[in-house]
Amino acid sequence: MNETAAIANEPVKVDIWSDVQCPWCYIGKRRFEAAIESSGIAVDIEYHSFELAPDTPVEYDGTPIQFLSERKGLPLPQVEEMLTRVTDIATSLGLDYNYEHIHQTNTVKAHELLHYAKAHGRQLEMKERLLDAYFIKTEHVGRIEDLADIAASIGFDRDDVVQVLESSEYLPAVKADMEVAMQYGIQGVPFFVIDGKYGVSGAQESETFANVLTQALTERDA
Repeated sequence: MNETAAIANEPVKVDIWSDVQCPWCYIGKRRFEAAIESSGIAVDIEYHSFELAPDTPVEYDGTPIQFLSERKGLPLPQVEEMLTRVTDIATSLGLDYNYEHIHQTNTVKAHELLHYAKAHGRQLEMKERLLDAYFIKTEHVGRIEDLADIAASIGFDRDDVVQVLESSEYLPAVKADMEVAMQYGIQGVPFFVIDGKYGVSGAQESETFANVLTQALTERDA
């Protein structure tokens, strides 16, 4: 196989900036997965950290509705309407968001855990587990002890996770992801960079993602 053919057969690299407590990120994940399935295109996915609200306390004393109302300066009924809309869309994709019991929190340690999982070759599995933990199981994803329990539930060594998160070993990696996001001009998530060429913002429909993946492969062939 010559070099050109080898490049054409490589999986499409997909870099995704995302936050664990971003409702559209889980929706975008499902829609992108559907695009992969429908297109049959091989991809290599890597998640990158993006903190939507890095100043949020770990123990936020309030509901997600109150948090969004305070942060965006919107009346509670308007926020409730927004969340009802996003919850309905999630439901249509098989995701049962449980906003009544979600723990709004700081996600920096969850991002560190994702980098830890990446170092062990299991980032995608951890990303799915954390999104499920936050939106559906309503587990706390801001505290080290709770994150260690979540990691242990999918087979990681709990004590090792506690030690790594307490040491902030992967905090520089989280900050590096945020720096790249700034360089790209990313202001919201999810944000997909496909084959290093195409930036796709938001939880687009599956057809849109499939079209971009196909275009990326077509340009390789050209």
